[in-house]
Amino acid sequence: MGDDPENDSEKADSEQGGPGPDGPEEADDWEYTLQVPRDPLAPCIARRTLRTIFQQHGFAAVADTAELLTSELLTNAYRYSDGPASVRVRGEGERVRVSVWDTNPKLPAPVRAVPPDGEAEQGRGLGLVSTCADSWGGFALRDQPQGLVGKLMWFELGAG
Repeated sequence: MGDDPENDSEKADSEQGGPGPDGPEEADDWEYTLQVPRDPLAPCIARRTLRTIFQQHGFAAVADTAELLTSELLTNAYRYSDGPASVRVRGEGERVRVSVWDTNPKLPAPVRAVPPDGEAEQGRGLGLVSTCADSWGGFALRDQPQGLVGKLMWFELGAG
């Protein structure tokens, strides 16, 4: 390496990816949160952010599905609430959970067994979530100690 031990240590860290003799530990679990304003661009921004997260954490095989389902949930948040929303993405081993919070505590109607007709402009989003996700659900948030109100819709996918 060289005559300067401090520079040698920095060079070793750089070559190994971080501090420690074997570089940084890869964590199996990770989590990101994206806050978005009530804006029609929010679903697009969330899709692009999720793509990066999923590629970097080895979930590229389910990135398209996660983007679609997140976009559907955020579009509903934009349509049916009057405030901001947030997207939380959490990887747990071989599974990933995406949650979308919005300010409207009213849960959507149950998914219909019969999809809307081909001319309908709405009504497919939760059907897609139900069909494509390994599991999904939602719950209202009222009277939370932190003052948070609204609802949280979520879905889970396996690594593919």
